[in-house]
Order: sequence, then structure tokens, then C-alpha cells
Amino acid sequence: MIKVAIVGGTGYTGVELLRLLSAHPQVELTAITSRALAGTAVAELFPSLRGHCNLAFCEPDLEQLAACDLVFFATPHGVAQAQVPELIQRGVRVIDLSADFRLQDIPAWEQWYGQAHAAPELAAEAVYGLPEVNRADIAGAQLVACPGCYPTAIQLGWIPLLEAGAVDPQHLIASAASGASGAGRQGKTELLFAENSDNFRAYAAGGHRHLPEIEQGLRRVQPAGSEAARVTFVPHLLPMVRGIHATLFGTLSKGQSAEQLQALFEQRYANEPFVDVLPAGSHPQTRSVRGTNMCRIALMQPQGRETLVVMSVIDNLAKGASAQAIQNMNIMFGLNETLGLESPALLP
Repeated sequence: MIKVAIVGGTGYTGVELLRLLSAHPQVELTAITSRALAGTAVAELFPSLRGHCNLAFCEPDLEQLAACDLVFFATPHGVAQAQVPELIQRGVRVIDLSADFRLQDIPAWEQWYGQAHAAPELAAEAVYGLPEVNRADIAGAQLVACPGCYPTAIQLGWIPLLEAGAVDPQHLIASAASGASGAGRQGKTELLFAENSDNFRAYAAGGHRHLPEIEQGLRRVQPAGSEAARVTFVPHLLPMVRGIHATLFGTLSKGQSAEQLQALFEQRYANEPFVDVLPAGSHPQTRSVRGTNMCRIALMQPQGRETLVVMSVIDNLAKGASAQAIQNMNIMFGLNETLGLESPALLP
């Protein structure tokens, strides 16, 4: 059994980790921390976990965490970088769901997140936890930076095209929409039901902090000598709880037919358990991945012209966060990659 702890378990990614780990056959969940709610039973805050999790929240304790095989950090940015170094020194493996270790460019991280980075040396060592690209490195990693939700959906939609040099990397456009849970479990006026119901809006159109992560990931898969990928990214807020729909636009650089492009995606993801390339002519729906670690992708070449449209859907709390973190855990500990993640989507 893998002894596991969660630091920061009161948010949406934390409770999703709890939901999935409580049913994982190879995990012993030993601690879940929260300074504000120390002593409170997990099932009191999250009644959905009654009978599944008997732990109470506790204060973070270094000795208790260091006794674990793996610690998940489900904390706001800036927290993990202050606590992870000591755990790494003690030989504990860590999966961080925040943005603290995703970017290799520390000045860029500090610019986008508005603070000094406390552990730049660990950011350089961290493995980016997108299994469809970094599976081999994840297996031997001590520190894994779990990708963000928008970056997961967007990268998986463009990776086959950039690897093959099939689109102009300098003119990539991503229009992506997320459910309200993507903003976290916090009280803000703009996240109230009355503000979001019957409403659809863009935000951070002038620049979103996930942009450098997206471009970093895309550039890593490009063939040597390619022009660096540049993305125009506009996120939107959907009046629903969970899910991301990314619509991606790229200008084809070769004369491929729609059939050839469909085959490109099918071949690239043929052996990926959590990427489903839909039949030609399909339109993926967020509800088809709700509560799962699946990414469903479809592509169109409207009117047979030079613009390719790729549609990619994930659950922002699952493949976009907690379920992908568990996929990484399975890889790190030599388990079946799909263990604990096999359930189909929740419908209706």
C-alpha cells in the first residue's frame, strides 16, 4: 500500500482527490491537512464522503508528512514551494497540483504570479505531469508538477499537429470555457450563482497565467528547428459547475485532407487510455467526461479550407487536476495507469 497525505484538502481539488483516493485499492490515506479546520471531521465538511473517509483535518506536521510515501499538495500557488523542499530532502515523493513547479522560466513565473519564487532549484528538477508526453520521466520523478486544467485540454488538442509540423505554430488560437469550479472554492461576488446563471463571459482576454504553461508545453513537443509555438488564449466562464471545452484554431501548413488529419490523431493517441479521439464529424460534450480522467477530442476542417478546428473536452477537476494527479501517482509507483480511474462519466 502507498501511504499518502494531502496538504490543503478543503478546496475542490482536495475533495476530488479524497473521492478518488478513498476508493483506490493501493492507497492508505494517512492525513489531510487544514490549519483553519484542524480537528473537524472530513465528513462534516464533505458529507458525500461519509462512510468513505474517517479522517479529521489536522495541522500540517512535517514528521507525519515525511513518514508518507507520497504527499499531494492541493494548495494555492506559493504554498507548496515553501513546504516541499524539506519533504524532498527527506526522500518523500510529491505531486503538486498548484502552479508552483510547472514553469521552468522562473522570471516568467514571478511575473505572472506576482511574487518571488522560493524554490527555483526544485522548479528546474520537477517533471511536468502530462503522461501523454512525459510518461517515462514521471515514472522516476520525485517531484511532479501536475498540469493546469486549461493547459491539459489545449495541449492534448494541439500536440499531434505540432509534433507533425502540420500547423503554423505562430498563429494558434485557443478559445476555452470552464465551469465555475475552476475558480476554486472561494467566496467572490463574481462567482455567485446570481452572477453566473444565464450568463456567458470571457475573462483575462489580455493575458491569462496559464498561457506560459501552454506555450512551454507545446514548444517541448515541436521538432528541432521549428518556430516556437505562440498562442492567443481567451478563457471564458460557463454557467455550470465542472468541465472545460477548448476550441482550437490552427492554420494548416501542409495540404493534408481531413481523413489524414483524423488518422494522425487516432495514431498518436491509439495507446493512450485517457484520450479518446472521436469519429469524424463528432462534437465532444463536457458531460461525456464529467467525473472522469478522460479527454475527448474531435477535429473539423470547415469547408475543406486551411483552418483546422480541434475541440477538446475534459473535467477541470479530474483530468484537469486531481484524477490526472492520481494517474501520475500510478505511473510513479509502477501501478496500472488506470487503477482507480476506470469509472465512466456521470450522466445526466
